[in-house]
Amino acid sequence: METTEARKKDTRDKIALGGLIAKVGLRYEKRALLLGLLIDARQRLKGDEAERARLTEIGEKAFGRESD
Repeated sequence: METTEARKKDTRDKIALGGLIAKVGLRYEKRALLLGLLIDARQRLKGDEAERARLTEIGEKAFGRESD
């Protein structure tokens, strides 16, 4: 039972992450590009709390504009 619930949660998380890609207009970009963007972001965020805060603020503003 736990395995089924864990799989369902994992699936919901992946769908939500895919929704973020679509939300920012990157749905039709190549997967390699998307992965490269994420890897670059992860590397730039290491130890850079100011950049993390800046990007978080941008994301929070974007979520605040959602109509749903």
